[in-house]
Amino acid sequence: MTASLAALLVLILSAVLLAALMVTAGVFTWAERRILGFMQERLGPNRVGPFGFLQWVADTVKLITKEDAPPAGADRPAYLLAPVLAALPILAGFGVVAFAPGWTIADLDMGVMFVMGMLALTVYALVLGAWASRNRYATLGGLRAAAQLLAYESFLGLSLMGVVLIAGSFNLGEIVAAQEGGRWFVLVQPLGCALFLIAGVAAAHRLPFDLQESEQDLVAGFMTEYSGMNFALFFLGEYLAVLLVASLAVTLFFGGWHGPLLPGPVWFGLKVAAIAFVFVWIRATLPRPRYDQLIGFAWKVALPLALVNLLVTGWIVVGGAA
Repeated sequence: MTASLAALLVLILSAVLLAALMVTAGVFTWAERRILGFMQERLGPNRVGPFGFLQWVADTVKLITKEDAPPAGADRPAYLLAPVLAALPILAGFGVVAFAPGWTIADLDMGVMFVMGMLALTVYALVLGAWASRNRYATLGGLRAAAQLLAYESFLGLSLMGVVLIAGSFNLGEIVAAQEGGRWFVLVQPLGCALFLIAGVAAAHRLPFDLQESEQDLVAGFMTEYSGMNFALFFLGEYLAVLLVASLAVTLFFGGWHGPLLPGPVWFGLKVAAIAFVFVWIRATLPRPRYDQLIGFAWKVALPLALVNLLVTGWIVVGGAA
């Protein structure tokens, strides 16, 4: 295969993956609203299409056609760039996810680090959008987002280093291969898995870790001055981040595509859907903590636990190798 043909194939696969992710994120918004309606004893969307399934299509059309006027005094280039930065890194992160054997666009040796880097980049979108809006509520939301990401990124990476030590690789495909035969890493790294999921909720800016946009005190936080497609890109980035964190959790701790009877991609999708359901369940169940409690938990509880988990895992792995 020539270099030009290989590049064309990668481009086509990227476009297919992009379209699939857009549709999946839209369906996820409908599923979340239906699940929340069931848990909160209300109907949820049920008018557009069967069981309200086409509500996400109607919302997309509405947001595309809605006027988006930057506020007076806003830094227009930065204001327009921020929503793109909210969605683009997350979409790039899916490029290294191994959905099945050979089902990955870029099989990077440092795939874990690449995904972590893409998740970390989203905070720039929040801070940039807040600063460009020239709004006090938005600025407070952006500052909260920066402090929260710094706190939770501190143990997000440490929580999965135990898996990397056991598998001996940063390559996502090799990590999944190391879990073949039911040897899921969640069984030997339960603390790392729990810490990773907690930090993942915070990295995706989901309840109860969404104090950067909490409506009871900040209107809508960093998104206060956004509407139309710019708002939709922030929204898209959040839902794609949930799916990316779920995909990473499945890859690192829950055996990836491995499972009986069904094809690998089906197993991968079912596991991701199960973790995404847990994210929705948490949103419907838990209240927001105070901001000082949120940050204090990260620095005083989660980070020391992640360090202890890493040290114990390293001691066992190195001792076993010796």
